[in-house]
This record gives sequence, structure tokens and C-alpha cells, in this order.
Amino acid sequence: MVDERRDHHLTWTESPRFNIDMKKYILSAMVALVCLVSACSSKSVVKPAEDFDAEKSFARANKLVDDKEYTEARAVFLEIKNRDLTKKFAPLAQLRIADSYVREDEPELAVAEFRKFLEMYPDHRHAAYAQYQIAMVYFNQIESPERGYGGAAKALAELEKLKKDFPRNPYRDLVDLRIEKCRNTIADYEYMVGVFYMKKGTYGPAVERFEGMMKTYPDYKKQEKLLLSLGIAYKKTGQKDKAAETLKLLIEKYPTRPEAADAKKELASLPSDKK
Repeated sequence: MVDERRDHHLTWTESPRFNIDMKKYILSAMVALVCLVSACSSKSVVKPAEDFDAEKSFARANKLVDDKEYTEARAVFLEIKNRDLTKKFAPLAQLRIADSYVREDEPELAVAEFRKFLEMYPDHRHAAYAQYQIAMVYFNQIESPERGYGGAAKALAELEKLKKDFPRNPYRDLVDLRIEKCRNTIADYEYMVGVFYMKKGTYGPAVERFEGMMKTYPDYKKQEKLLLSLGIAYKKTGQKDKAAETLKLLIEKYPTRPEAADAKKELASLPSDKK
């Protein structure tokens, strides 16, 4: 009876069920441990990434630009910007992104990227180039006085900024010639507006426009036409003395020009003070 009672009151850990469960647990743990050791010793461990070769990537991106694969080229240039630890090719990559937009005939995007380069690398050896390219984007928009005024005005501002910020830039001779063209293009537009006022018979605004040109563009390439138009505008507004002075100046400065002959006729037709 005593043994039967003891068997009846066995603790859970002494039961056959417990022994079976513990064997299963130990076996599972051993399998897991073997798998872990095997995984750690496996040859499939991820290898460290190779060093990024910015120079090779830069050459590849330039080749893509030459092949007109602009979108793919810009992706490579962007990777160079982000991964070039030497910082040697990152500025050049930014510059080439801007150049690629010029090649692709996307002027506004090109200007934005050139400006970004100047903001990021204001003292870089190619900073003058970036500023010059901004000016040239606008300069190349000049087609005629009617459509080129906006481009000429922007180009003139950027060219003057180039001279101010980079006085020793390598484009000095070209810059002066292009500034002259911009000024003449803007002056052509101003002159056309004055002539438009003349044709409408609104001589007061024409006088204001021509006078402004005389002050702002004293070197205007069509100065003889400007003087004749201003002399006539003075005459039409009753400013006889100013008309005579302007027409005489035209005859004196450009005696062989056709406008000088017209000026003599206008001068002869001025009302006389004699009664």
C-alpha cells in the first residue's frame, strides 16, 4: 500500500512524461546549436564591398554623355558626388551634370546646376567656367532685338558678374565682345520701342526713350539713327532748340551718312523765330 501511494504522488518532474519532453528539448537545442555553428563557419558570409573607383566612374559617365545617354550619365555623376571620398571628382561631377543639360538643350536646368556648383564650390578652380557658362546659356538665346532682349539682359548681368567676381578669368577678351553685343541688342530693342511710339504719334514717350538711350548707351552702334529720331521727336514736341542742337550734332559727327542729309532737311524745316 505504501508503494502504491508513493507512485500515486510522484512529482511532475519525476513523471515519465517529463523525461520524454526533456529529451525532445535537449535534442532540439543540440540541432539548433549545430546549425548555428555551421552557419558561422559557412563560406557564404557577405564579402565587404569593394572600394569605389571615382576616376573610372567619371570616365564612364563622360562616355555616356558623349553617347547622348544623359539620364544614365547623370545617375553615375550623382553616385560620384555621394561616394567620392577623395572629393577630387565630386565637384567635377556636379559640373558635368550642368554640362549635360546644356548638351541636352535644357538651359534652365543647366543654369540651376551651374549655380549649385558655385554655391557648393565658390573657390574651385573651375568656378569662373561655371559663371561663364551661365552667361553663355542666356547669350545663346539672343536671336533678334524682338526676341533676344530678355536673353541679352540676363547675359549682360551674368557677364558683368563674371568680370567682377573673377577679374582674371580666361575668357576676358570674349567677355568684352559679348558684353558689347548684349548692350547693342538691348539698345536695339529700346530704339524699336521709341520708333513704335513715334509711329503712334506719342512723341513724349519717344523723347523719354531716346534720351534714356543717349545716357545709357552712348556707344550705340546706330547712333546716327538715334540722333535723327530724337531730333525729330524734339521737333514734334515743340522743343525747337533741342531739335536744332541734336540735328546739328548728327550732321557734325556723321557728315557722310544718309541720316545727315535727312537731318539737314529737318533742320531747314524748323520754324523760324523771325516774324
